[in-house]
Amino acid sequence: MKEAKKPTPAGEESAKGLKESAEKEERRVERQKGSPLAKGEDRFEERSRSSDGKSAGDKQRP
Repeated sequence: MKEAKKPTPAGEESAKGLKESAEKEERRVERQKGSPLAKGEDRFEERSRSSDGKSAGDKQRP
């Protein structure tokens, strides 16, 4: 069985920086938008809408 690789200190620092950057970007977008971004399932649906306003699920349904 393969042994799981332990994250390196550099990798952990990089992941921390990426998370902080994403949080900062989200706060900036929320300020511009004037309201909080949708979270969880609602956020997925909001992000999956195309330019014609239909979600991926709507396009797949007959």
